[in-house]
Amino acid sequence: MPSLARSLFLCLMLLAPAALAQTAPQSSLLDQIIARGTLRVGSTGDYKPFTYLNPETKAFEGIDIDMARSLAKALGVKLEIVKTSWKTLLPDFVDGKYDMAMGGVSVTLDRQKKGLFSIPYLIDGKTPIARCADAAKYQTLAEIDRPEVRVIVNPGGTNERFAREHLKQAKLEVYPDNVTIFDQIVQGKADLMITDASETMLQHKLRPALCAIHPDHPFNYSEKAYLLPRDEIFRISSISGCTRR
Repeated sequence: MPSLARSLFLCLMLLAPAALAQTAPQSSLLDQIIARGTLRVGSTGDYKPFTYLNPETKAFEGIDIDMARSLAKALGVKLEIVKTSWKTLLPDFVDGKYDMAMGGVSVTLDRQKKGLFSIPYLIDGKTPIARCADAAKYQTLAEIDRPEVRVIVNPGGTNERFAREHLKQAKLEVYPDNVTIFDQIVQGKADLMITDASETMLQHKLRPALCAIHPDHPFNYSEKAYLLPRDEIFRISSISGCTRR
């Protein structure tokens, strides 16, 4: 393994707590990746700008996909993107279908119970996105949580969890396609969606009829990071700092 690649990987990884290291297998994830010749990254492919499976090229693209490619290149191995979904991301991860999860993955307690997260690379939070003409009506959760309000959510992830925890009266519709879900709002088939502030700002650029509602002041606090197995003796540290070297 080239010294530059090893330096980059070690820069990306920090030794985990000693107690964890004592129970870690002798063959580390790094050893397995190098021996296999492939870095397997799980990604949903439906969350711009982090991960997107382009239907025309049949290829993954996005900020985190670029990062995955850079890491694989530095390690001297091939990159394999394993398609997953928000509902199956954690079960697929636990089943060992990929080495790490990348693509706008939020840090949650459930995921922390099963894996180790990198140092967060983005601070985010849930906020509404609605048609611009209606944005003033949905500034607070109280204004949203009314029987006549139609809230659309994608299944299995933190968006659905947040909506079900905080909205008891609004009508919730689970829509399976996180790529076209915003078109449902544009077409008037739903009133709004509560999702990550970073996504609402991008969707406003892609669909000017939709407005991100107070993205600088979201309803909660969340972090995005990369997910590795708990039994791994390394965990990702500062991806951006390493790749700039």
